[in-house]
Amino acid sequence: MDIQMKKGLLDVCVLALLKRGDSYGYQLITDLSEVIEVSESTLYPILKRLEQAGALVTYSVEHNGRLRRYYRITRTGIDRVEDFSRDWREMERINDFIQGVKKRK
Repeated sequence: MDIQMKKGLLDVCVLALLKRGDSYGYQLITDLSEVIEVSESTLYPILKRLEQAGALVTYSVEHNGRLRRYYRITRTGIDRVEDFSRDWREMERINDFIQGVKKRK
C-alpha cells in the first residue's frame, strides 16, 4: 500500500477508535493491530498532528501512580471520519468502474 494512503488511513482509523470512546496510546495500538500494524513511533506523531489539527484533545488521568494521557475526539475529528466515509463510497464507485462492475441504482 502507498505510504501516503496508509498515513491517511491511519489518521482516520485512530479517529474512528476515538469516536467509540476515549483511549490512551497503548490501547489504541492494541485496537489498531486488529486491522493494521502500527508502532509507537508511528502512532504518537499521528496523535500530535491530529491534536494540532483540532481533531482530538488530550487529558491526563492517574493510573497506578502514573499519569496516563487520554485522547478524546472533537467535532472536527468526527467530521473528518464522516467525510472519509463519504469519500470512500465515491472511491468504491470509481473502483467498480475500473473493474468493469456495473451496478444499477
